[in-house]
Amino acid sequence: MSDLHIRHATHSDIDAVLQFWRGAAEGTSISDDHDGVARLIARDPEALLLAERDGFLTGTVIAGFDGWRCSAYRLAVHPDHRRQGIATALLEAAEQRFAALGGRRVDAMVLEANEQAHQTWAAAGYHREDHWRRWVKPF
Repeated sequence: MSDLHIRHATHSDIDAVLQFWRGAAEGTSISDDHDGVARLIARDPEALLLAERDGFLTGTVIAGFDGWRCSAYRLAVHPDHRRQGIATALLEAAEQRFAALGGRRVDAMVLEANEQAHQTWAAAGYHREDHWRRWVKPF
């Protein structure tokens, strides 16, 4: 993985990230637009982590911390670069960020139907908590 570079996203990355998610991420979010990602970067410039190999975007994860909880979103790896340790490297970078901020546990948003993602998260030491459900209200 020495040729893999992980860095924080900047405003100039937004369009590339949105295009990347359309091909590499499962599902969409109400915030998957230029303004949503711009707000994320403006509020927390270190939250959106990008993995690159030879200047090519190969993976992402949002490592958000609100002072109370550590949350991981949008872990995605380009289909042509899966099973090469990129998700593991991104999660390690996110966990290092959380530890430096004083976090104690990571909550990850994982689509129920994405079996491949379940295996990835489990391999990284995460487990599913069935007694919780997410409740949402778009506005």
